[in-house]
Amino acid sequence: MHISELSGLFRCLLAMMLLVSAADCACASETDLGRAAAPDEIAAIDISITPDGEGLPPGNGDAVAGKTIYTRKCASCHAEDGQGKPADRLAGGIGSLDSDTPVKTVGSFWPYATILFDYIRRAMPLNAPLSLTDDEVYAVTAYLLAINGIVATNQTLDAESLPAVRMPNRDGFIDRSGVQ
Repeated sequence: MHISELSGLFRCLLAMMLLVSAADCACASETDLGRAAAPDEIAAIDISITPDGEGLPPGNGDAVAGKTIYTRKCASCHAEDGQGKPADRLAGGIGSLDSDTPVKTVGSFWPYATILFDYIRRAMPLNAPLSLTDDEVYAVTAYLLAINGIVATNQTLDAESLPAVRMPNRDGFIDRSGVQ
């Protein structure tokens, strides 16, 4: 290719870049894109739960009910009894964090049971987040805590009892929230 052809090609590319840039600027100046979210739309996603349990909804569940739900909606990713594969392992590993082979699970790593509830509620199952009822979330949370030996299988969890669950690694984090 001759130098004059490169120069022409360069000028052509530069002109195309300027046109694209001008078009982007014109689009960016539009101010009426989208709309304000309606209060009910905001409320539907304003579901955060704090470590002390603020924001927990009404409802309850135990590990017996949780095992049934887990088997139907969770085991395909986390395996039977939370042993993992293809997704993360959820059970076991308590006491392993200080070892050469730490195993981070719900039981060994998570500092608050309320945060487990929050995560399950908003993100699981992966193919249908926000699809579990509050009772189902309490039950699956109870099941995961039971298979980690943190609560009894017959213990019912609700907005009052869940924040009282003391996780094995609660003191393994620096708490800047003021929750004790």
